[in-house]
Amino acid sequence: MLARVLTAGVLGIDPIPMGVEVDCHPGENYFSMVGLPDQAVKESRDRVGSALRNSGRHYPRGKVIINLSPADVRKEGTALDLPIAVGMLVASEQMPGNRLPEYAMAGELALDGSIRAVPGALSLAIGARNQRLRGIVLPDANAREAGVVEGIEVIPVSSLNEAADFMAGSRPITPHITDVNAIFEDARRHAPDLTDVKGQAHVKRALTVAAAGGHNLLMVGPPGTGKTMLASRLPGILPDMTFDEALETTRIFSVAQLTNAKNALVVQRPFRAPHHTASTVSICGGGTGAQPRPGEVSLAHNGVLFLDELPEFNRSALEVLRQPLEEGVVHIRRAMYSVTYPSRFMLVVAMNPCPCGCRNDPRRQCRCSLGDVQRYMSRLSGPLLDRIDIHIDVPPLSFDELASGRATGPSSAEVRSTVQDARDRQRRRYRGRFTCNAHLDSKTIQATCNLGDSSRSLLENAINRMGLSARAYDKILRVARTLADLDHNETISESNVAEAIQYRSLDQQLF
Repeated sequence: MLARVLTAGVLGIDPIPMGVEVDCHPGENYFSMVGLPDQAVKESRDRVGSALRNSGRHYPRGKVIINLSPADVRKEGTALDLPIAVGMLVASEQMPGNRLPEYAMAGELALDGSIRAVPGALSLAIGARNQRLRGIVLPDANAREAGVVEGIEVIPVSSLNEAADFMAGSRPITPHITDVNAIFEDARRHAPDLTDVKGQAHVKRALTVAAAGGHNLLMVGPPGTGKTMLASRLPGILPDMTFDEALETTRIFSVAQLTNAKNALVVQRPFRAPHHTASTVSICGGGTGAQPRPGEVSLAHNGVLFLDELPEFNRSALEVLRQPLEEGVVHIRRAMYSVTYPSRFMLVVAMNPCPCGCRNDPRRQCRCSLGDVQRYMSRLSGPLLDRIDIHIDVPPLSFDELASGRATGPSSAEVRSTVQDARDRQRRRYRGRFTCNAHLDSKTIQATCNLGDSSRSLLENAINRMGLSARAYDKILRVARTLADLDHNETISESNVAEAIQYRSLDQQLF
């Protein structure tokens, strides 16, 4: 008898409809699996056999041929265990397949017949909805993650017998629906607050500007001045994630196997801080398997990528940041696959002013020679720093600032309200074409960033004196546009341009 079970795979974060065809008929014992299975899929024969026997079923006798369709797409992982087992049961007439045309299914089988979680469950549920199926059968551990998808039934199962009885139509199971609002509310209670950082009012102002316009930020200062602490507070002042942003971010985390039953939906903006020894592949993504893993630039999608000790990073690892910073996606092309991951993030970087870190510290003497400083700075490429909108100096704190026990400056909630208002103005202005000022193209900059004569003269003098590039010119206009939005003005004032130029003043110090 022939049985066909619907399932799906994931390439990047996109679901791929798949089917498991099982043909069982009498004859000499023979087993064959075709359709480009990888080693993990081939090993499913042993897992399925033990799971069937330990669940009170029997392994089909005779000829068993399994075809994984589409046959020209490589299959990998253990998610096909459950559809293969159910297909064998239907093909060997141990159960009817009444619900096979209506439901997809995926899950890894343990030898005792229990079902374990699989990566990419959210994308699998979206794929089943796109196929206009009634629902998808998934492990209990994946139900909360997949349950956020509307318009499809997510059936949680914990054992092979449960899944088989449901597909046969003999066991009703209530679909799982995740309370998305409760997840969002819970996430808002655990964000670190900006008032935890003492002093550094001008740096907090720069963080506010960066958050309001989605701008990249560079902090330069001696060790221990609070650069890392300030960067970690940035997600808390960014606007709350929309449901669509949360879905897209969760899909990336799901295929990277970074979600679990408690962390089913990523609703806090990601904050990724890879170590400076990170490789190029870990930053941009990829790997040796048939399914490439997302890198840090994709895991930071809709959030913040923080690179501390920037000059210590591998030069090639930093250069791969150029494409995602410009396009918002990263393309991974290898001999076996070609995948595109979303990678729209805010880049925040921190560095010391010299190898010893004391170059701008008034209380400690710098031990570095001019040559040491030049070699230290030469590790950074001009084109990469040219893509960073805001440069800010982070000086050491005074004793009075350190000893003060009271909070200074507005809280993260207050700053987030200001940032949200500025972002709302930008969305209304651009009508969905851009989400923030940092993403504006040259044509939109010309249309929305008009300057008066005095502002134009001020910007011209700064460009000529500082030797800034055309990209830096656009960055200044984008930041000035954000400053005007924070001031609730549609026109860019001279003070907005002056402050935006101030945020590029480190260009002369770095090069």
